[in-house]
Amino acid sequence: MKALCVSLCLLGAGLFLCSAHTRGLRRCLISMNLHHMEDSFRGIKAAIQAKDTFQNVTILSPSETLHGIKPLDVCCVTKNLLAFYVDRVFKDHQELNPQIMRKISSLANSFLYMQKTLQQCQKLCHCRQEATNATRIIHDNYDQLEVRSAAIKSLGELDVFLAWIDKHHRGTSAASRQGT
Repeated sequence: MKALCVSLCLLGAGLFLCSAHTRGLRRCLISMNLHHMEDSFRGIKAAIQAKDTFQNVTILSPSETLHGIKPLDVCCVTKNLLAFYVDRVFKDHQELNPQIMRKISSLANSFLYMQKTLQQCQKLCHCRQEATNATRIIHDNYDQLEVRSAAIKSLGELDVFLAWIDKHHRGTSAASRQGT
């Protein structure tokens, strides 16, 4: 009887720690207004995608790469994709239209904010091999195109990443939507 009680206590403690870890990740990851970012992207989507000369190519490969991410890897993939957009896509894209540039800058600033928020939770965000592989596929897809084309393609697919963030971090993004 005593062993059963100890086992149940350990199981309860494990479940509590697991749920606290998950709540901690959700609280740390996305405290942004995703609705505002989606609106900003919708305002430039047609213009960006009109410049995309590789309609049959994808960088994010949503059916294979992003949708196969396991819950344990969400934090790592989010962190890596934010870095990918901040360090490569936004920097590689050259825009002449000032209205589009303002919206892209706003999106880049939102990504920087999310990235800084995530850095505060670095101890909770571990990268398993599956997450590293998924990120590598996205970088490889990007590297197969010329830099300008790859940046346009990645910006044009930003809605895929934003939808993925919304799906996997719904708890905090829904709260931030209520604030608008």
